[in-house]
Amino acid sequence: MIPPTLAPGHAPKRAPERSPGHRADLVAALLAAALFAAAAVVGAAIDDGDVLVLGWPPLFGRWEPHAGPGTPAALITAGLTVLHGPAAARRLPWHGLVWLAFGGALAWVWSLALVDGWRRGVARPLAYGHEYLTVMDRVDGVGPFLRTFTDLVPKDAPDNWPAHVAGHPPGATLTFVLLDRVGLGGGAWAGAFCITAAASAVAAVLITVRAVAGEDGARRAAPFLVLLPAAVWQGVSADGWFTAVAAWAVALLALAAGGGVRAPRTAAVGSGLLFGLLLYLSYGLVLMGLVGLAVLWRARAWRPLPWVALGVAPWVVAFTAAGFWWFDGYAALVERYYDGAAAHRPYAYFVWANLAAQVVTVGLATAAGLRRAALDRGSGLAWLVGAACAAVLLADLSGMSKAETERIWLPFAVWLVPAAALLPRRGIRWWLAAQAVLGVAVNHLWLTRW
Repeated sequence: MIPPTLAPGHAPKRAPERSPGHRADLVAALLAAALFAAAAVVGAAIDDGDVLVLGWPPLFGRWEPHAGPGTPAALITAGLTVLHGPAAARRLPWHGLVWLAFGGALAWVWSLALVDGWRRGVARPLAYGHEYLTVMDRVDGVGPFLRTFTDLVPKDAPDNWPAHVAGHPPGATLTFVLLDRVGLGGGAWAGAFCITAAASAVAAVLITVRAVAGEDGARRAAPFLVLLPAAVWQGVSADGWFTAVAAWAVALLALAAGGGVRAPRTAAVGSGLLFGLLLYLSYGLVLMGLVGLAVLWRARAWRPLPWVALGVAPWVVAFTAAGFWWFDGYAALVERYYDGAAAHRPYAYFVWANLAAQVVTVGLATAAGLRRAALDRGSGLAWLVGAACAAVLLADLSGMSKAETERIWLPFAVWLVPAAALLPRRGIRWWLAAQAVLGVAVNHLWLTRW
């Protein structure tokens, strides 16, 4: 007698296909979640309000479940990306995909920002407290501002700069001075500018991944970049603007090194101009040079370097001639930093809790992807992600980023997310859903400062 399972019309049942390494991916994700939980438990145990100077360790914020006008838009954006993002990323023409990814990221950042409402989520973050817009009336001219900038960084200086102005080179503040002078003053315009810039970084990362690791890797990374949980802090913080400058600097360098443009020298000079600007936006972002070097190393192309230097040079000459010397500014910042909250925040906690905070910026899918990248060390994608990991570790060990790294390290975080492209297609929607749930949950359960 023929066994029922082999009877005509009855194909034998097969065990469900399992992607190689899927259990290890889940373990990596769970370990990342456990790291965050450990940082929260230890932080709550040692914090009395003056030790960590955080609202909800390891995050800078407070527990305040809430919803707002952006809630429906966030859920719709997340749902559409999870359901249709992978298929769209496979089928759309390349240029169409880049524009769609930018549009999706823009919708994601805007919707999450508006969960907190227009004023609290968009118009106010850059316009109060220690933020940039609070000093607009103190900048009478670029020359005097640059000549006296470093003198007003120390904490004991009369009428010193607010923390965020003092904590960055003067280019950061001058960005918002320029917006103000061209008629786009106020927190709403500043917020919209930072959101738009931050979303454009997704397009820049896609272009870079395609140049370094191939189009298939870029297409697979696209939905994960759209649903980046770090969008919670991109809208609205000046670090969203810094993220965009860094991302486009690397993208132009990748095009110059890989011959993906008709005028590679022009692309290299453009990359240098953006890297030069980056030097005067945030001191710590000199570490983005590691990502740039990884791009050149992978392409085995060093000829763009002189042209990059040509683009950097005008910024250094202009700022130095105007009276601001980068190294003096950084030295003054170190002094100011350790005269403030950093003097209380214990290095022994933050050296690992900083990394725990990244779990909620890059997501569990990225944690699983990083495991695969570590095993795939010869690929272009692994080189790119590995350079970003090195930048994060150096920033962490420096002791100059005690807390608030969910915001400060945004320019590095966007380069970790492409690791999720290494996850197998089977189950990809579940990983995307995990990213979306994390972003929505963080924005609705905590009231973050940015």
